[in-house]
Amino acid sequence: MHLTRTVVGRGRSAAVLATTGLTASAVLLTGCGGGSDSSGSKGPDENGNVTLIVADYGQFGYKEAGLFEKYHELHPNITVKEDVTTDEKVYYPKLLQQLNAGSGLADVQGIEVGRIKEIVDTKADAFVDLGDVIDVGDWVSWKGKQATTPDGAVIGAGTDIGPMSLCYNTELFGKAGLPTDREKVAERVAGGWEDYLELGEEYRKKAPEGTFFMDSASAMFNAVVSSNAEQYYDEGGKPVYKDSASVKQGWNLAAEAASKKLTQGLAQFSDPWVAALRKGTVATVACPAWMAGQISANAGEANKGKWDIATAPGSTAANWGGSFLAVPKQGRNVEEATKLVKWLTAPEQQAAVFEAIGVFPSNRRAYELPEVKGAKLPYFNDAPIGRIYAGEATSIPEAVLGPKDGVIKDTISTQINNMEQRGTAPGDAWKAAIDAVDKALG
Repeated sequence: MHLTRTVVGRGRSAAVLATTGLTASAVLLTGCGGGSDSSGSKGPDENGNVTLIVADYGQFGYKEAGLFEKYHELHPNITVKEDVTTDEKVYYPKLLQQLNAGSGLADVQGIEVGRIKEIVDTKADAFVDLGDVIDVGDWVSWKGKQATTPDGAVIGAGTDIGPMSLCYNTELFGKAGLPTDREKVAERVAGGWEDYLELGEEYRKKAPEGTFFMDSASAMFNAVVSSNAEQYYDEGGKPVYKDSASVKQGWNLAAEAASKKLTQGLAQFSDPWVAALRKGTVATVACPAWMAGQISANAGEANKGKWDIATAPGSTAANWGGSFLAVPKQGRNVEEATKLVKWLTAPEQQAAVFEAIGVFPSNRRAYELPEVKGAKLPYFNDAPIGRIYAGEATSIPEAVLGPKDGVIKDTISTQINNMEQRGTAPGDAWKAAIDAVDKALG
């Protein structure tokens, strides 16, 4: 589960989903793997056998989908081992250290979307250009661009993406007199996140005691900002978080949600947030593809069938999350590592990972495969997640990424939490957020 890939911009947790042809319970992990047990790339042994090391964070789903074993069957002289760091915030500094030292890197390295711009700008020369190996045109357009340098080198092959939807508790909606059908819910928020808050005010009028319309205003803020092309940087690479229209919109909506008590003010993935899902006190959650696994695992069997999934508010979707696989040039098995990356990110393998743990493919060719196209989620009233997320993926704008997107987002989110939890005035919270971001960026 991407679970606690506690990553920049999200707490990404992979969940085992019950999809068409697969019946399994969603499982939540508090960590997806232990510390490193591999020392980096090593050349073939005396018999020509190669061990490829894939270093990543959280849970990418390759073991769960049986892909490493399958690759060994196809290539008997190659064994693939995964070197997992549970927390991406631990993994990334180590990756930078290894890049700077020029040693210790694995044959394949995972890179989080919140880091890819910094790697493209500052470390691209350390990685193999995959442009002639993978067909970037197979990926959703903005995914390929995120890992492409100004001179056209593609340093990362896209794994998953996080198209946004809206997860909602049908039982709470019904008790509050709101529609429960996913198509009707989608209609009510079709005008955007402003409509979403209006729906929240309607919910509050008849809300069951002790319940809240949303879990977190900071999660909504992230969804609002992520549904726009310009977020924290402009096309020239200049930080614009103080004046960005999407940041202002997201902040104002978050402040409104906090002031109107529409949010429970919970930091996502915290113990209180988990408890709220289990107790059924939250009616809606901004829901990237991987979030469904978080909800089903934490809400538990007692709430199965009480949740559903509708398309996200507005005409453009947001992307929350996603990663890349890159091949360091200093590796001892560059050619074989490159072949492995091509295979792991091919549509069939991305579909297998989706079926195994529910992370949504970035390779568009996977969307027509039955494991994706026909996927439904029993926990969420058989929501047609393959169709919903594929549709959302095509409407995600090509966002401008910056090297410190994650730092900016997390810093602003902290102050949104202060508005929710401590009652900090919006003006004071905004000033504190900007001062903190300014300091963090130097």
